[in-house]
Amino acid sequence: MGRLFRRLGQGLINCGHKVFKVNFNGGDRLFWRLPGGIDYRGTLQDWPETFRAILQEHAITDVVLFGDCRAHHIPAIAVCRELGVPVHVFEEGYIRPDWVTLELGGVNGHSELPSDPEWYRSLAAELPPIPKHKQVPASFARRALEGLAYNFGDVFTRWYYPHWENHRPWHPLIEGVGWARKLMRGKQRREDAAVLVHRLLQSDTAYYLFPLQLASDAQIRLHSPFASMNDAIMLVLRSFAENAPAGTRLVVKEHPLDNGVVVWREVVRLMAETLGIEDRVDYLGFGDIVPVAQRAKGMVTINSTSGTLALDMGIPVIALGQAIYDMAEITFQHGIDRFWTEGTPPDPETFAAFRRVLVEKCLIPGGFFSEEALDKVVRHAVARLEGRVLAPE
Repeated sequence: MGRLFRRLGQGLINCGHKVFKVNFNGGDRLFWRLPGGIDYRGTLQDWPETFRAILQEHAITDVVLFGDCRAHHIPAIAVCRELGVPVHVFEEGYIRPDWVTLELGGVNGHSELPSDPEWYRSLAAELPPIPKHKQVPASFARRALEGLAYNFGDVFTRWYYPHWENHRPWHPLIEGVGWARKLMRGKQRREDAAVLVHRLLQSDTAYYLFPLQLASDAQIRLHSPFASMNDAIMLVLRSFAENAPAGTRLVVKEHPLDNGVVVWREVVRLMAETLGIEDRVDYLGFGDIVPVAQRAKGMVTINSTSGTLALDMGIPVIALGQAIYDMAEITFQHGIDRFWTEGTPPDPETFAAFRRVLVEKCLIPGGFFSEEALDKVVRHAVARLEGRVLAPE
């Protein structure tokens, strides 16, 4: 995630802590550039014992990582549990924008938070209101450039890290070709999206929204019943074809960080044609999801954080995979076939309580892709790791 760990390391060092960082590839090393870097060049099989030795040699008290489902993270977390070392997991925020996740133990499907609405209502009743904080800027260009730099650092140092394998299913060069293809079609994508959004917002036609997720994401691979996004798309389209009210439409929204290796617009079009609903399915390949979500009759998601965006707007949501927000009184619990006609909005009191507890337990304000956003994340992350509570800003 770009400069996140270097900035966090600097923040902890400035507060008197000793910090070490394991680098698994040249991208990790490029963005660290602080003392305490440890290059791991061995195999995945040998990693757990090496990591155990690192923890013991340096008397590590806490481990921080991004995502808990990557190949090197899963055994590292198991070693930490065996030795009683707390693990703090960063992720992009359960609630966006302007929040990131920093949760003790695990995130998403591995979160230790319960799925009991009453638990959230009871705990929220004991907490003060959420402290107000201003929005933070985020730069997609910065995210893209840092991602490009990371991949270059990875590709051109594979000789030094001979056993490293990226968790993503495509080689970085293949992803680069996909991104280049998307950029070349950027103008047409923007124009097509603008026309579709204008039609959706100006028309009285009811539509449902289905935001796609990244095919490489652990949310799909490990926290859903689907083997691939293709399977999820076919299930949703078939259920829509067979059960959605006549005259309604389905809007499929491309993920903003999709790399373009798979042309999802064509995948959706072919499936819709196969099911005989090509005239009822729209594909939104670019743009802000917020205005489209605001008018949606409901949202179908696997476990995307877009679900919390819709819930915050009072829109009915069904989650088809494991999602931290998937519980009675918040999401629809009776299957996708019934959702099209029976979906109901979340209970506002329960969702407000859920949101309040998330902020208390596992969210911190800020973001990853601007200096102001990183400043805020680091300040709050250091405070949380030290067991301090910062005063409202």
